Amino acid sequence: MNRRGFLAKSAMVALSLQGRRLFAQGTAGPCVVRTPNGVLRGESTDGVRVFRGVPFAEPPVGPLRFRPPVKKAAWKGERDATRFAAAAIQTGDPAVSKSEDCLYLNVWALEGAAAKSGAGLPVYVWIHGGGFTGGNSFAPIFDGTEFAREGIICITVTYRLGVLGFLNMGPLLGAEYAGSGNNALRDLMLALEWVQENVAAFGGDPARVTLGGESAGAKLTDILMGVPEAQGLFHQMISESGGAERVWPASNATAVAKGFGDVWGARGAAGLKTASATELMTAQTSFIDSWPQHFPLRTEIDGTLLPKLPVETIAGGSAGGSTRGKRLLIGTNRDESALFVGPHPAHDATAADLGNVPLERFQAVYAKYKALYPEMNEERLRIRALTAEEYWVPSMRVADAHVRGGGSAWMYRLDFAPSSGRLKSYAYHSEDLGLAWDKPNRDIDNAAAEAALAKQMHQAWVAFIQGKTPGAPGFPEWPQYVNGARQTMVLDTQSRVEEKPQEAELRFWDGVL
Repeated sequence: MNRRGFLAKSAMVALSLQGRRLFAQGTAGPCVVRTPNGVLRGESTDGVRVFRGVPFAEPPVGPLRFRPPVKKAAWKGERDATRFAAAAIQTGDPAVSKSEDCLYLNVWALEGAAAKSGAGLPVYVWIHGGGFTGGNSFAPIFDGTEFAREGIICITVTYRLGVLGFLNMGPLLGAEYAGSGNNALRDLMLALEWVQENVAAFGGDPARVTLGGESAGAKLTDILMGVPEAQGLFHQMISESGGAERVWPASNATAVAKGFGDVWGARGAAGLKTASATELMTAQTSFIDSWPQHFPLRTEIDGTLLPKLPVETIAGGSAGGSTRGKRLLIGTNRDESALFVGPHPAHDATAADLGNVPLERFQAVYAKYKALYPEMNEERLRIRALTAEEYWVPSMRVADAHVRGGGSAWMYRLDFAPSSGRLKSYAYHSEDLGLAWDKPNRDIDNAAAEAALAKQMHQAWVAFIQGKTPGAPGFPEWPQYVNGARQTMVLDTQSRVEEKPQEAELRFWDGVL
């Protein structure tokens, strides 16, 4: 298996491990809701209604391949919403159903939510991760039952991946396909439009929508913060291990498209419209393996949807940023990159490990780490620096821009680490999922401590979604993030607030990232 394949597999394994918790199964029965789009029949278990596989767009297949999503037409009669729809087309686990027909979402809501609340409930719209090429909206860890029980309408969304969602086909198929590298963003925006039009039918308030995600989902959340056209579709944000750097300038997007065209080769560009999904995925794999930089498939500055770098739009200048007045909960895990590059076995950083800067620029920064952290061995130094490049520094840049543009933010760093297993002592990438969704890992020696932290983190996330300051019993007061002071909640067995954490390290990246 090549290194990129190992990275993707590691992320999916981590997600599987975090999703091991079994859900209590009570008595299930049918439930029906009438939406503006049509009638849905879902299931109700122990007072929580679930509607799976709800379409928000027409299937993006045939003539709609590589095109912007088209709003789902209303249907007649009662639509079955008791089964999850397929994940987006991708390589990976053959046991997971996948299809180009993937633009669906899932809803968890309390029975009688609208009647009980008297007013619409807050809504949490979740974007899954997976490196822009993998993942799904229905992994067990994303079961929204716990959020629903707290009086939150929880919605998980699927979007197009890989070349179908993140490749500008304009250079290959003509000007009418220009900007198709942002089709995944358009998918998510259409899903958010569906929320605005339909969530009241489930008891939700369309004026209280929190958009959130982890990893690629957090990056997409952060990038959407910089899309002017999207700003009326959500009202606050949660970003777990994100950043808004995963964006190509137009020239790079064009080069990537031509590079994919070279791999596609003699079959001809027109064949892209009619090729099987399997053929596209085979070419995608070959292309990613051959491209000199990690994550070649990404969003692009197209001059319309994304007019410039998202952090520039978010900061906004004297008039205020695109998310002015909105609230942001944002953070990273201390040792994110341990999942990908170590600890056992470990390897030196290569271009395949870097999501945001070229290898030579990274190496110049990395050379400074040893003097700053003389107590760390090479393994920990490498993990610390790669974590900064991929997650921590980009997240800091988003928080800084958001506050500078007139928004408010709360920052965290997750330091809690398992006391056993391959990732012992590392607060690794994706560990936050089991905590924020209150589905902790039961297979570690310090499982009880993790379960206690999961209760606290979940409560803090719920409080934020409800419009309050994030917090929970046992937490110190969580101050707002202020540029310069950078107050950060360090989440651990004994959580604490730090001011200017890793300040000297952050300065390494000035002018680099």
